[in-house]
Amino acid sequence: MPKVMMMVKCSFSGENIPPGTGKMYIKKDGKVLYFKDSKSQKNYLKLGRKPRNTKWTKEAHRVKEGTIQSQKQAGKAPGAKNPTKTR
Repeated sequence: MPKVMMMVKCSFSGENIPPGTGKMYIKKDGKVLYFKDSKSQKNYLKLGRKPRNTKWTKEAHRVKEGTIQSQKQAGKAPGAKNPTKTR
């Protein structure tokens, strides 16, 4: 019976990690984190960034899509300026 390799997702970027690549990081509390590359690892561990606020992550794209969908439902165009605001 052939072995089935599971694709794990990067804990920061949300991208699939091909088998044989990436890094597995185990925290002191036992939580296991997977990183696709050093860019994701540094952003999460060293710089303390949140995936939701980092533009190139899948989590940020999901958040942006959600805000665009909610604005469309509310009748606002995404990126539209507020006409009552003056300089």
